[in-house]
Amino acid sequence: MAATVVNPTRMELTRLKGKLRTAQRGHKLLKDKRDELMKQFLDTVRELRALRAQVEQELMKVHGSFTVASALMSGPAMEQALMYPKQSVELSMTFRNVMSVNVPEYHYKTRTDDAGDIFPYGFAATSGELDAAVAALGEAFQSMLKLAETEKTMQLMAEEIEKTRRRVNALEYVVIPDTEESIRYITMKLDENDRATTTRLMKVKDMILKESLEEKRAATAKAVEEFGG
Repeated sequence: MAATVVNPTRMELTRLKGKLRTAQRGHKLLKDKRDELMKQFLDTVRELRALRAQVEQELMKVHGSFTVASALMSGPAMEQALMYPKQSVELSMTFRNVMSVNVPEYHYKTRTDDAGDIFPYGFAATSGELDAAVAALGEAFQSMLKLAETEKTMQLMAEEIEKTRRRVNALEYVVIPDTEESIRYITMKLDENDRATTTRLMKVKDMILKESLEEKRAATAKAVEEFGG
């Protein structure tokens, strides 16, 4: 019997068949979406691993350059050289749609386009290693921004995959089976009603035939009696 109470009528049967077709189409579309999301998610994971390794390598380079620069310059001199930044950075964010998921895109823009503006000091009183360290830090910052963007994309895609998986499971294991069970139940009840109706009609027909035969016998008997009299 159906898990939920349903009216065993042909109108309800038609409605449930329409609901089943819609659920089956939705199930297929959601499965396709889940599979495509999984594919893009795995591509994002591979990209993230490569970016993470790149950022770690660049940060090690920055650390090494600053270590060498600090060995060649005094602490106060390095602190004074880096105290007042010359360049400023603007960050903006837009979104792009990936399989109904709005993932962020971070945009990095410096105040000026002059590459030399990243050095907030004069070159006469500083070492070349400090220049290399500052330049490497600027490159690492952009890579870190791309890494943050990719990590956020992966997080959002993972959340959407989980939501889509729950919807697929709900359709596959709850909605579709329950609807199919309700359709079977209504079909069975309608068949029972049809058989009961057919049986009643046959009984009524037999009763009518029986009454007709009895009327004919009574009429025949009366005619014979009148003829004999």
